[in-house]
Amino acid sequence: MLEERKTQALSALTSFLSTPLEDQLSPLGATSAESSVVNLFHSVSTTVPAYQTFLKEHRLDPASIQTFEDFQKLPLVTKKNYILRHPLTDLCRNGELVQCDMIAVSSGSTGNPTFWPRFLTDELHIATRFEQVFRDSFGADNRRTLAVICFSLGTWVGGMFTTNCCRWLASKGYPITAVTPGNNQQEIFRVVQELGPAFEQVVLLGYPPFLKDTLDRGISQGINWSQYAIKLVLAGEVFSEEWRTLVGERMGSEHPCYDFASLYGTADAGVLGNETPLSITIRRFLANHPEAARSLFGESRLPTLVQYDPFSRFFETQSGTLLFSGDNGIPLVRYHIADTGGLLPYESMLQFLASWGFNPLQALQAGSRSYPLPFVYVFGRSDFTVSYFGANIYPENVTVGLEQPLIRDWVTGKFVLQIQEDADQNRFLGVVVELAPSVEASEQKQHAIAESIQSQLLRLNSEFASYVPSEYQKPQVMLTATGDPEYFPVGVKHRYTRRNASI
Repeated sequence: MLEERKTQALSALTSFLSTPLEDQLSPLGATSAESSVVNLFHSVSTTVPAYQTFLKEHRLDPASIQTFEDFQKLPLVTKKNYILRHPLTDLCRNGELVQCDMIAVSSGSTGNPTFWPRFLTDELHIATRFEQVFRDSFGADNRRTLAVICFSLGTWVGGMFTTNCCRWLASKGYPITAVTPGNNQQEIFRVVQELGPAFEQVVLLGYPPFLKDTLDRGISQGINWSQYAIKLVLAGEVFSEEWRTLVGERMGSEHPCYDFASLYGTADAGVLGNETPLSITIRRFLANHPEAARSLFGESRLPTLVQYDPFSRFFETQSGTLLFSGDNGIPLVRYHIADTGGLLPYESMLQFLASWGFNPLQALQAGSRSYPLPFVYVFGRSDFTVSYFGANIYPENVTVGLEQPLIRDWVTGKFVLQIQEDADQNRFLGVVVELAPSVEASEQKQHAIAESIQSQLLRLNSEFASYVPSEYQKPQVMLTATGDPEYFPVGVKHRYTRRNASI
C-alpha cells in the first residue's frame, strides 16, 4: 500500500471540497504568483530526475535561482528537448510513475503516442476551472444539471478528464449528474431526450464543430433543444462570435455570455484557462469593433480569450508565443507549447476597453460573479498544424498521403492544408494540391488523392481517427496547376497551412 499517496489524496480532496471557490481564486497570504512559481521550480529541481538532468545539461545550479528574475532566465522546456528525450518514469516526481493513478494519451505528428500521467491532485486543480464555468456561467450550484460528455472516450484526455471533474463537482455538493455518450450522436440524442426533462438544464461538453453538427442533426430529427435549457462547454478550437451567435440561436440561447464557455487546455497539463461571462462580453465587443481588436491583439483575427489563475498555471510569453509552468503528474517549468498569443493583466484590459468607451463590468447581468484574474489570448499553434474537431492535423500526415504509389507521379508534393467553412459555418478539411507539370486535373485524380490522404490520416494520426466523425474525415481536395499564383507562387517560401477560409 502507498500510504503517502492515500494521505496526499485525502488532504487534497478535503481541501477542494471544503474551500469555497472565492477563496480558491483569491488566495490569502503574502505569497505572490511569482514567488509561487519559483518555489515550484525548486520542488521540481529536487524531485524530478529528468529535470535534474536537463539542468545539468545546461550547466545550471538550482541554488542560483532565487528570484523571479533568475527564474525567467531558465531554458525553455519543450516536448522535443525534454518530454521525448527521457523515460516516462524520470519525468515524474521521484522517478515513480506509480505515484500517478491515470494516464492520458495524445498523438504526435507521426502518430506515435505521448503519455501524460496524472494523479487525483492534478484533476482537482482542473476541477476548479470547471467549477468556475458551472457555477459562475451556468448557475449550476442552484440548478439540477445534466452534464453530457460528448468528447471522445478512452485514453484521450478530453472525455475521461472532463467526466472526472464533473464528478468532483458533484462530490462538492453541486447538483450535477454526468452521463457519457462520448461522440456517439444517436446516444447523445437519446440521453438528452430521455434524461433531460428531469433536469433544469443540460450541458453538452465537446469540440465546437462536433457540437454544432450534433445540434443541427438533432433539429433535423425534430429535437427542440430550447426545452432543455442547453449550455455548451467547448474546447480545442478557436471559433468566431458569429459562430457563437448562430449556434446560440439554434439551441435557444438568450444569454450567450452565460450559455457558453470555451476551455483553453492541452493534454500536457489539462485546462489552463477558461472563458468567463466577463471574457465573453469583452470578446463580443471586440468582434464588433475590429479596430479595437487589432489594436489590442496586433492582428485582425480574433483569438480565444480566457481568464486564468496564475497560482495554478503560471503563464509567460516569449517572442509572441506562450509558456506556462504548473504542477502535474509530469511537472512542467517554463514549458513552450508553441501556441501564439499573449497575456493581459486584468486592470490593463479594463483600462484599454475604457479608452474605447466600453465598461464590460456594467454590461454584465446584475449579480454576476467575476474575479480580477488576468487574461490570456490564444491564436493557436505556431507549428503549422490545423485543429479539426479537436484533433491536431499535421502537414507531415498529408505528405505521406501524397507519397503513395501512382499519386506521387501526379503531384509536386506541395499542398495547402486549411479548415474551410461553408455558408452555414460547418467545417471541412480542405487540401489544395499542386499537380506536377503537364499533369491535368480530373475527378478520378481528385478522388484518389482525397482517399489516400484520408487513409494516411487514419493510419498515422490517432486523434484524427478518434475525434473526427467518419462523415467529416474525407478531405475536400482541389487540384491546381504547377505554380498557381494564389497557392503556389514561384520563388516564394511555401506555407503548408492557411487560416480558415469560406467556401
